[in-house]
Amino acid sequence: MTEFWHDAALPQLEARRSCQDAACYRLHSHDRFSVGLIDAGTTTFTGADGAPLPLSAGDVILVPAGHVHSCNPDRGRWEYGMIHADQDWVAGLLPAGADALLAGITVLRDPGAYHRVRAVEDLLFAPGDGRRVDGARVEEALRQALRTCATASPHRRIAPTTDDALLERLRPVLARLHDDASNPALDELAAVAGMDRYALVRTMKRATGLTPVAWRHNDRVTAARAMLRAGTPLAETAHALGFADQSHFHRVFRAHVAATPGAYRR
Repeated sequence: MTEFWHDAALPQLEARRSCQDAACYRLHSHDRFSVGLIDAGTTTFTGADGAPLPLSAGDVILVPAGHVHSCNPDRGRWEYGMIHADQDWVAGLLPAGADALLAGITVLRDPGAYHRVRAVEDLLFAPGDGRRVDGARVEEALRQALRTCATASPHRRIAPTTDDALLERLRPVLARLHDDASNPALDELAAVAGMDRYALVRTMKRATGLTPVAWRHNDRVTAARAMLRAGTPLAETAHALGFADQSHFHRVFRAHVAATPGAYRR
């Protein structure tokens, strides 16, 4: 069971609550700052470095925009919540000296942080009857939650693994993957980068944490989420982003979001 929250009055914010009993996520990244809560069960978090990190009920994980990760249950059922917020907006809500939360992934095992973030989530999902949330109240609650997270002792910090020099070299490739709806072949992309196809795959993985195909899928899903939040029909979204058909769109979206495009749009 998955429940999404997004509101046109607060476009910088979205959230989800989920109960899953199977592995469901590929490595992916978000274009927003993400705060996750483990409400029940256990799961394994994996970052771009591939090192597994066990998480359990009560843990809070903060993931800056662009950081590759996945999170899947170890066994049985797990319940979790996620809040995604525009990173520039989050930066404005953080207290002075809290830049570490934006620099790398942070895991907290702190009851105060958990309850503060859960309070924000409860505010978003509480109306449930079509009433709009109080934007000012949500913003203040998130500010207090981030302040608590910033002052809590981290259980674990995971430094970014991206290579800025390699990213600069790959910029024409990433632009082609983002802009070209015709699905350019790997050899074409390698030629753009001035390397062979095998070197390109290795370099992309090192620079972004994802292969060229995985990066393209992730980029498309990010764009699809924005279009669906804006009310764009599923078929129009799939076509605009270059998916072969709605079935292909459905498979890729579900692998990244653990929900169908239709469920997310509703």
